[in-house]
Amino acid sequence: MNDYLNRIDSDTPGPRDDVTPLFADFAAFSALLDDLAALVADVPFDVVAAIDALGFILGTGLALRCGVGLVTIRKGGKLPVDADRVTFTDYSNQAKQLEIRHDMIRHGTRVLLVDEWIETGAQMQAAAALIERQGAQVAALVAIHADVNEHTRPLFARYRCLVLRREE
Repeated sequence: MNDYLNRIDSDTPGPRDDVTPLFADFAAFSALLDDLAALVADVPFDVVAAIDALGFILGTGLALRCGVGLVTIRKGGKLPVDADRVTFTDYSNQAKQLEIRHDMIRHGTRVLLVDEWIETGAQMQAAAALIERQGAQVAALVAIHADVNEHTRPLFARYRCLVLRREE
């Protein structure tokens, strides 16, 4: 395991770990981006799509490292324009929405979908559905960490999933 992953705070109340200490350390964050860029080096993609909110940080860094544009997938109700929306149930059993502008991804675009953590895969699946409804292709899913469980296995069977750490 890469030493910088130790910067993730796992001593948190509830089921989520906090990756923000890793982002706050320049050397650790830079090493993380280097490793993620190496993971996707053989994946042909045209743009990075990042999921609100911590995925924005990771996706922005990765898009800059890879020299491509960034598309943001927002939480429902945040965009000030007409948007395509999808509803899903997240890891906390709450109904949530994600949305994307209708004109953000062109038909046939290969999209690298980025979020910081995959717990149940519901948010990543919802974002993939938005991308595919735009006529684009999900080239791969990228995250720092993925839980491998009965909820995420179908997602990983459908899409290439590139993560630095998996937990079964």
